[in-house]
Amino acid sequence: MATVTERLESLRQQIEKGKTEKTRAEANLESLEKQRAEIEAELAELGVKPENLDAEIEKLRGEIEAGLAEAEGLLRDE
Repeated sequence: MATVTERLESLRQQIEKGKTEKTRAEANLESLEKQRAEIEAELAELGVKPENLDAEIEKLRGEIEAGLAEAEGLLRDE
């Protein structure tokens, strides 16, 4: 069985590990929040609101499909 000193040392190491993980998580959060702000700014420049992003993606997919179909049709006609 571990001695009191060994148990205390184990607890100290676990606390230090927890502090390190917390610091890493806070840094990741800060980085992700910065990325989100940058993406939202880019979307604003494009005139797209984040809540409309899925609809905008579907609209663009439709436009791409229509353009491809038109190009394929033009090539078949030649």
